[in-house]
Amino acid sequence: MDFFDFLNTAVTPYHTVSCLKSHFEANSFTNFSGKIETGTAYFVCRGASIIAFRTPKMWDDTSKFKIALAHTDFPTLKISPNPDSVSAGVCTLHTEVYGSPLYTSWLDRDLGYAGMLAYVDAADAKTLKTKLFRGEKLFRIPQLAVHLNRNVNQDGLKVNPQIDFNALWSGASSPRSAESEKNLFVKTLEKELPAGARLIDFDVQLFDAQPANRGGFNDEWIYSGRLDNLSSCHAIAEAIVTAESSENDCLVACFFNNEEVGSTTREGAAGNFLKSVLDEVFAKMPHTSKRACERPHTSYLAESIALSIDMAHAEHPNHMEKHEPNHAPLLGKGIVLKANAQKRYASDLMSSAQLRLLCEQAGIPLQVFITRNDMPCGSTVGPTISANLGIPTVDIGEPMLSMHSIREMMAASDHADMIKLVKTLYQ
Repeated sequence: MDFFDFLNTAVTPYHTVSCLKSHFEANSFTNFSGKIETGTAYFVCRGASIIAFRTPKMWDDTSKFKIALAHTDFPTLKISPNPDSVSAGVCTLHTEVYGSPLYTSWLDRDLGYAGMLAYVDAADAKTLKTKLFRGEKLFRIPQLAVHLNRNVNQDGLKVNPQIDFNALWSGASSPRSAESEKNLFVKTLEKELPAGARLIDFDVQLFDAQPANRGGFNDEWIYSGRLDNLSSCHAIAEAIVTAESSENDCLVACFFNNEEVGSTTREGAAGNFLKSVLDEVFAKMPHTSKRACERPHTSYLAESIALSIDMAHAEHPNHMEKHEPNHAPLLGKGIVLKANAQKRYASDLMSSAQLRLLCEQAGIPLQVFITRNDMPCGSTVGPTISANLGIPTVDIGEPMLSMHSIREMMAASDHADMIKLVKTLYQ
């Protein structure tokens, strides 16, 4: 799967899962229906989350799970349920902030819109259907001109998300009346549906419409929206489709929605999605011995390993003071082990040591990141999975700049290293 095609196509979590599903199907993964065979590849979806796995050739008393984790979502602006307004002769859409985007980066950008539509058709008004769509038009959120905000360059731009994130999307037929434009956006969305269908609800968000591109004098960098965390999704997907079924270990790739808002959802890492899949595998795999049957499920989990793969903060050349001096990852210098004494990351002694061994085996350079003691630390899906399932987990990532901006930056060589590392895990 071409990385740039994936970045340009996966503009919402729904599109991310659609891309991954198509990639798995093209590589002989089948939709999991409840029956499990040895040495076979499966996937299962739940909303905008997807889990793929390869069963081992046999399940014995030494078997374990080798798991890679990522998330399908990213900070964005979602179109609110009743978005339409008219202001100064312009139709605007009210948006709701999802996650923690870098506010100023969303201004003066070409914005696309996409998502999932729920509808009923004319033949059956009781059965809900869904349609994935991507609009063809571009919206914009213009910032105030410097002539009307004279001190902005001295005081900094302050964004009020309630006021400043209304997206301009069309000229109004009536300059001042919102009533004439009521439900206009919903009517526009209905044009995406089959003839005679009626829109019931929608989940639509804005995204950076500029395609991913190479940057730097030697084309060593990648510029794109949604690198956090599509790069991790791509690396894991590439690794598991090229892997072969293990002799006795189950290879698992997990892609969760809603990490950016805490993961406590049906589709998130704090839900029961992964546990239910692992339970099915454990229960339905043919065991090779009585000892394998009698071994506790918790024992298999405790001896498994999970790589929680999210992005990491590279040292900023213009703000080196923001990093802990001895733990400041650099672009293009290898993947990052993320550690935190307050356990905002899942990395512990044994999981970190296992990662170091994997990097040695793969010949991959490893950097270590911790935050300054005077700055708060973010988190990932790693601590949630490790705590809920008892699986030793290590948090890692590719170093990047402009995290949570509408357009981010990373080194191409680090992405190649991440693919190589996950392949090594699955070997």
